[in-house]
Parts: sequence; C-alpha cells; structure tokens
Amino acid sequence: MDIHLVLAFVAACTLLSLAPGPDLLFVVANGAAGGRRAGVLAALGMSTGLAAHTVAAAFGLGALISAAPQALTAVRIAGALFLLYLAVATWRSSRAEIQQNEVPRRSLRRTYLMATLTNLANPKVILFYIAFVPQFVGTGPGTWPVTAQLLLLGLVFIVIGLAVDGTAGLLSGTLSEKITARPGIRRWMERASATVFAGLAARLVADSR
Repeated sequence: MDIHLVLAFVAACTLLSLAPGPDLLFVVANGAAGGRRAGVLAALGMSTGLAAHTVAAAFGLGALISAAPQALTAVRIAGALFLLYLAVATWRSSRAEIQQNEVPRRSLRRTYLMATLTNLANPKVILFYIAFVPQFVGTGPGTWPVTAQLLLLGLVFIVIGLAVDGTAGLLSGTLSEKITARPGIRRWMERASATVFAGLAARLVADSR
C-alpha cells in the first residue's frame, strides 16, 4: 500500500473520531449513566460494530447497498427505533431509582451489545465505508488486493476510534462516579443520557428526509 495514502487516512480518521458524532455521544452517555466500565464497554462495542462493517465492506456489502439504496433506509429506521428504545429504557431506569432510592446495577454485557447494535444500525458508518474509505485504496501494479487494503484501513479506523471512544468513556465514567454519590444526581444523569439517545434517534430520522 502507498504509505502516503495510509498516513492521510490516519489523519482523516483521527479528525472524524474526535468530532462529537453519534458513536462518541453514545459512549459518553453510557459512561455518564453507568460509570467507567460501562463507558469503556460501550467503546468496545462500537469497535466491534466497526469490525463487522469492515469485513462487510471488504467482501462487497457496499456494492450491494449501492445497488439497493432502500436497504440503507431500512437500516436508518431500525437504528432510530433502537435508539428510541434505549431512551425509554434509560428514562424508566431513572424513575425506578427514585422509587427504590438506590443506584441500579447496569448489565455490562447489555451495554456492550447495545453499543455494537447501535454502531451496526448507524447508516452513516455504512456510507463511510462505501464513499470515504475507497478513496484511500491504491491501484496499479504492485498494490495489495482491494480486499486486503480495505481490511487494513478498517483496522486503522478501529484502533483510532477505540482510542478516542475509550478515553471518552473512561473520562465520562470517572466524572460520573465522582459526582453521582447522591441518588438525585444519578437520576438526572440517567435522564440526560436518555435525552441523548432520543436526540440521536431524531437525528437519524431527520437525516432520512
């Protein structure tokens, strides 16, 4: 592969990962609601979703979606519904806390799976692999096979994304654990997270118009 293309891709991925997009906001919201481990697990879930997108793009899913654009619309609707479900579930969790006067334990496995599904259902990630990543694929004699190049570029994106999301999840979780000793504050953190999930769902719906 052309080292200049790889370096340009690293720079572009770093900027994209640092931008406050849906994935980063989702990780921060989980860290704020569930603590450091929840934030880091959410970041790992996002990376798992990216790994699945990478493999799918490398083996031709992008071409299939380009031939059938309605598939992308279906993914967008599924993602919006899933985020709306998370918003409702998190809001109900905050109400349960008031009734029981204790901080509910969050399932880390559930947090990881929710993050993975959220990334898989994000149509912008699919578009990223269809429209953006191929721009950094080299052509000509002596270049790697396209599949190998896509897998390597996807791995680079995953590593960068995990570093950024993991740091954000750790920081938001640490802050959450320090300021949420009082049940009242925990309640509002849960509700803020629910608002973020609902906002992301609304954004997906708006993007489809």
